[in-house]
Amino acid sequence: MTTWTAPAIDRRHEPYRADERTMLEGWLNYHRDTLLLKCAGLTGEQLRTASASPSTLTLLGLVRHMTVVERSWFRQRFAGADLPELYDFDADPDAEFNTVDTADAEADFAAFRAEITAVDAATAGRDLDEVCTVKRRDGTANEISLRWIYLHMIEEYARHNGHADLIREAIDGVTGE
Repeated sequence: MTTWTAPAIDRRHEPYRADERTMLEGWLNYHRDTLLLKCAGLTGEQLRTASASPSTLTLLGLVRHMTVVERSWFRQRFAGADLPELYDFDADPDAEFNTVDTADAEADFAAFRAEITAVDAATAGRDLDEVCTVKRRDGTANEISLRWIYLHMIEEYARHNGHADLIREAIDGVTGE
């Protein structure tokens, strides 16, 4: 058992008045920080604690999932980077969630932070109207703008931060925004 504990986080707040790009980046950073805030102060073992049977959803699984999602949408799809997958999705399409039993929480948090840094660098100065082509599961393809990706990521974090609220409360009773 690891004695590593998730560090405290000073959550950045979204801007109240700004241009569109600053607002989108601000809200995305707010939600990124919110996920980290939900994990702050917990041990690696607590971060690997499943929410409620039969679900395998854990806080660490959410951090790992959002690392994958950031990488996939911003760097692989939008920026066209040829990057290896972080987990063996051929063996398990939900590997980021289902392999936390042996996961190194400290390494996973470092990967999350590194991915955000890489994403921010990949999108810096890029126009919100710039598009990439994304194939859907049904085989159709759509052109998707960077603006859409930012909005999708904000939605993705907001949804999973709701899950994180419930998981954290089940672990130690901590609640909050």
